[in-house]
Amino acid sequence: MDGVTGEFERRSEALADVARERFAGLVLLGSASPAAAARRDEWSDHDFFMLAAPGSEAAVRDVRSWLPDPERLVLVAREGDIGFAAVYDDGHVFEFAAATAEELGGAIATGDVDIPVDDGTAAPLMAAAQARVAEAPAPDPVNETSLVLVKLLIGVGRARRGEHLVAGQFVHAWAVNHFARAVRGRLPVDGSVRDAIDPVRRFERDYPSLGADLRTVLAAPVEEAARGLYDLLRSTLEPGWEGFPTRAADVVAARLGWARS
Repeated sequence: MDGVTGEFERRSEALADVARERFAGLVLLGSASPAAAARRDEWSDHDFFMLAAPGSEAAVRDVRSWLPDPERLVLVAREGDIGFAAVYDDGHVFEFAAATAEELGGAIATGDVDIPVDDGTAAPLMAAAQARVAEAPAPDPVNETSLVLVKLLIGVGRARRGEHLVAGQFVHAWAVNHFARAVRGRLPVDGSVRDAIDPVRRFERDYPSLGADLRTVLAAPVEEAARGLYDLLRSTLEPGWEGFPTRAADVVAARLGWARS
């Protein structure tokens, strides 16, 4: 066991010790799960749920009182009502929810899951969370493609108005997410694990050539990136697909003054 792996496992066990002593359960998610140990690298963090019994909400959310190695913490930040992030002095990250099972009742879980500590509430919680992903409909490529066009149209309009920061959100974030969903819905890859939380996750692994093209497009300034993403959308999905919203794509190009490549 190398040093990085050993330290990762030590932290996992420290979290389990906290759960056994103070709370109702611990769920390790993604690369924090032992089943995913082979794909960990130096950038892997700890994603987990620390579960409290009903009535212990305040205690579990007093996270500085129970996070392992408190003297090594350099920051603890809150994300919403039950979400937290912590960073240690070596740059290792914890991203986690501190909540009761009831508060996590709508959670979804993709990939590997491990439950080292459970008072009986964690297992059914996670079974339901994984079932939600399995039962969720696959991306609708027509709708997702349409939304790419909408985000590009709005984003370029914002850029031309001088609102470059929000334009970047429309193009580099929202349009890209819809593009990834459209590709995953239209061109599914054998062996790919559909990530219901983030469709861009592992996109470059599943679509290496397209991922490289997308990186090149997004390296450009916002309007140039928008035009590149528009062209990539059409060249990737339109040929041979009757469902592609060709008329809408032509209207967007005309509105923005883009001649067809």
